[in-house]
Amino acid sequence: MNREDKMLYTVKEASATLGVSIHLVYDLINKGLLPALKLGSLKIRKETLDEFTKKYEGMDLSDLDHIKELNIA
Repeated sequence: MNREDKMLYTVKEASATLGVSIHLVYDLINKGLLPALKLGSLKIRKETLDEFTKKYEGMDLSDLDHIKELNIA
């Protein structure tokens, strides 16, 4: 089964899909920015990842306590 067919991603799979570290995915979950569910281990729905990237497109998430618009100079 390839990633496009999956309904739920592990934190590791979500991090690979987003191209970020596992630690950042846990931080996003702990801050309430990326909803997850615990089904054995933490899982993130494919739709949730899609919604997350749409919601935060054009934003700078370098500091999760101070999310701001991306400013490319």
